Order: sequence, then structure tokens, then C-alpha cells
Amino acid sequence: MNIDWITVVGTIGACASVASFTPQAWKIIRERSTDGLSLGMFALTSLAFAAWTTFGLLQSEWTLIIPNAICLVFALFILVMIALPQRETEEVAEALDPEG
Repeated sequence: MNIDWITVVGTIGACASVASFTPQAWKIIRERSTDGLSLGMFALTSLAFAAWTTFGLLQSEWTLIIPNAICLVFALFILVMIALPQRETEEVAEALDPEG
């Protein structure tokens, strides 16, 4: 069996990128706060993922489209939570995790 190491490395990178946003999103929901997070950083991150998703679409490269689109959703969620007033951030978090 011949292993395609390029695909293995790309898959690891895609999984790590997607997984990297999960702890931050969950922390926001659990703590009901975005204190210490940068609106500008998440705006640029969202722009980058939107550009990579678009690039993938233009190239018909599903290996770029899928992970970058998922990361874009996470980054936009965090961006919106940062931009919302604290009361609304708490309301969204409560709706997503009432036990929190």
C-alpha cells in the first residue's frame, strides 16, 4: 500500500484548523463572555477564511473549500459574539447551552 503523504499532511492541517476554533467558541458559550478577544483579529481571520473558501471554489478544490468554510463559520460566530453587546452575548450563549 502506497501512502499519499501530501494528502495525509493536508488532512492533518485541515482537521487541526477546524479543531482550533472549537475550544474558543465553547469557552465563549460556557463563560458567556468575549473579554480579551480581538474584534480586529477575528475580522481578519474571517476575511482570510472567506478568501480561501472562495479560492477553493474557483479552483474546484474541495480540500480547500470544506475546512475553510467550516473555519469561516466558527470565526464568524466568534466575531459576531465579540461584536454583540454583553447582554446579547449572554443570551446567545444561554440559548446554545442553557446548563452553562
